[in-house]
Amino acid sequence: MNALLYFATFMYLAVAALGQRIAIGAPADLTTVHPGQNITVEVDRPMTLSSSQEVAIVIGFWNCNGHPCSDMDVTEVMGNVVYSGPYNPKLQEGQEAEKPPYQNFTVTVPSTFEDGQASLNVAHFSLIGAGLEPFLEVANVTLNVQS
Repeated sequence: MNALLYFATFMYLAVAALGQRIAIGAPADLTTVHPGQNITVEVDRPMTLSSSQEVAIVIGFWNCNGHPCSDMDVTEVMGNVVYSGPYNPKLQEGQEAEKPPYQNFTVTVPSTFEDGQASLNVAHFSLIGAGLEPFLEVANVTLNVQS
């Protein structure tokens, strides 16, 4: 009986965590950006039935130094942090059927980045479930940096 209870608890937490996962709505993967350019980062959070409380996000750029970002584990580093603070996604009126709750952030591509690929990383921290368990994840997209 205890094994069944542990399994059910594990499955509940896993499903609750998956329902809280963010996505980077913009820019799209492999978008071309320029050093020093301001870009809009849209961070989407799907609708959820489970209890959750948003805590914060961190947005950073990691220069892949002339290598394809896919050859590196870019989820382990944030790189140049360009935003660190509250995350409060909202469902936009009139877009309920088209878009999940999201928040836009205007950030600047580091001016020191050379041509090549860079990873745009977003770390997301929230509290989820009935007991408000800590949940941390990192999402990323690869950008093409071109002077």
